[in-house]
Amino acid sequence: MPPVLGLPDLDLESIEYHENIYINARVKSKPNCPRCSSSHIYVKDSFERRINHTRLGNQLTVVRFTSYKYLCKSCGKYFNLKIQGLLGKRQSTECFRLDVFERHQGGVTQRYLSTTHKISHATVERWYKDFIYKRISEMKGRKVPIVLGIDEHFFTKKKGYATTLVDLKNHKVFDVVLGRSELSLEGYLSKLPNKDRVKVVVMDLSSTYRSIVKKYFPNAKIVADRFHVVRLINFQFLKAWKQFDPVGRQNRGLLSLMRRHEDKLTEEQKLKLEKYFKKFPHLQIMWKFKHELHNLMRCKDLCKDTVWQKIHEFLPMITHLKESQLESLKTLGDTLYSWRDEIGRMWRFSKTNSITEGLHNKMEMISRRAFGFRNFENYRLRVLALCGWNGVINRTRKFNLT
Repeated sequence: MPPVLGLPDLDLESIEYHENIYINARVKSKPNCPRCSSSHIYVKDSFERRINHTRLGNQLTVVRFTSYKYLCKSCGKYFNLKIQGLLGKRQSTECFRLDVFERHQGGVTQRYLSTTHKISHATVERWYKDFIYKRISEMKGRKVPIVLGIDEHFFTKKKGYATTLVDLKNHKVFDVVLGRSELSLEGYLSKLPNKDRVKVVVMDLSSTYRSIVKKYFPNAKIVADRFHVVRLINFQFLKAWKQFDPVGRQNRGLLSLMRRHEDKLTEEQKLKLEKYFKKFPHLQIMWKFKHELHNLMRCKDLCKDTVWQKIHEFLPMITHLKESQLESLKTLGDTLYSWRDEIGRMWRFSKTNSITEGLHNKMEMISRRAFGFRNFENYRLRVLALCGWNGVINRTRKFNLT
């Protein structure tokens, strides 16, 4: 007889079609004693079990079979029959419970699941939490990642912001901590084991996070995030443009042309800019300088000799910015100078915090699907289970992040 799909210890006997689909099965063979592994056992009692297994179309599949209570003649101990894929004292298989979990995680409401799978709302919630905790238990013993991304994201109005720590090598959330100041993160980071294992930390241009990393991750090299550097350059140059021509700054079409990279401009768009620059020749000089700075920031995966060449190009540009008469350009020059080492490492390193920002989008969807979280610990567990789990249950090998 063929085995029941998903339950290899049961053989299929017959199928009955009613309101539900009933699969009549029988146990393949007598098991050995789980304590002494003896095969000298006999049946002490028998009883019928009905187990929810899967859904086929719009019908629920129920497996019916006779289970047994055994007595071992060698050790004199009683034990019940154990079926692979079915935990003890459960009325549903793990396949069925996992289906409910994945559907609820995908956005199906408890009310709809209680109708389609014929279980209560409380059962859906309990099963969902069971699988969340199972995933969290699989993540215990993880080591701090070698390449770490750190960034903030908004949690609630009452509790403010939270800090996300991301394993950039494996694209997984390592942990989420409430707060973004050194005082709020001190308790967590001081107890974090193996902090000396972190070699690279990628972050935006946040002086707070920079001081935290230097204090708690002594072996880590800080790398500036390329997106935030380019965004800062754009922001300060747009502020400088507003001082030259506040009316033109409000023109959305002209704003789009000024923001766009020169490589992506069509010939018609270039003619429009040249016509505009005839009125403000200083803006043309500033615009070309911005794009030279942009082209410099876009470099990555460079060798050491090439990085030194880029540094000799970068430092004079910072000097020009700091000597500018415009306050916004002076501020930009001071910021780039204070982050010159981190920007230099950015040219050697390819990873960015775009991975972290993408995970923030997923975390926002998790919060939105739950209609918000009041308890931060519940939010943290949900994020770790859905954004930090490796996707393998009962994994035996250790995490390898090297």
